[in-house]
Amino acid sequence: MARALFPIYAVPAGQSTAAPLPIYRDVSWDAEAGRERWSGGNPVIVSGAEAVKSWVWRAIATERYKWAAFSWDYGCELERLVGYPYRADTKRSEAVRYVTEALLVNPYIESCRVYDVTFDGSTLHMRVEYTTPYGRDAIYV
Repeated sequence: MARALFPIYAVPAGQSTAAPLPIYRDVSWDAEAGRERWSGGNPVIVSGAEAVKSWVWRAIATERYKWAAFSWDYGCELERLVGYPYRADTKRSEAVRYVTEALLVNPYIESCRVYDVTFDGSTLHMRVEYTTPYGRDAIYV
C-alpha cells in the first residue's frame, strides 16, 4: 500500500498527480530517405504528433545495445532475428515484442499495437499503430 503525506486527503478517482508532459519536440525524420530533414543548414524541428512519429522511426531503425551514445533503453532488437533458425511464427511474435518494447519506453507513447507482420524473403514488413497524447498514428515498416 502506498503511503502518502496526508492519507486522509485522497486524490479523486480519475485524476492524476503526475505533471503533464511538455509539448514534444524533435528533429523531423524523412522515412522514405531514412534520414533527418534539413533546411538552410539546420535540422528541421517539429513538435507534437509529428515529433513523436520521427522518434518512432528512429527508435525502430536503431539497433539496441550497439551504440554507446544511446541508453540501453533506446532502440530495437530486430537485428537479432537475422540469421537465427527460428520458425516463421516465432520470428513474427519476437518482432512484435521487440517493437513494442522499443516504443513503450517513451513516456509520450501510451500504447502500441503491431500487426500485419510478414516476411518477404528476409525483409520484415509490419504495421505499427501507437497512441500518444496527440492522438493515434501508424507507420508501415
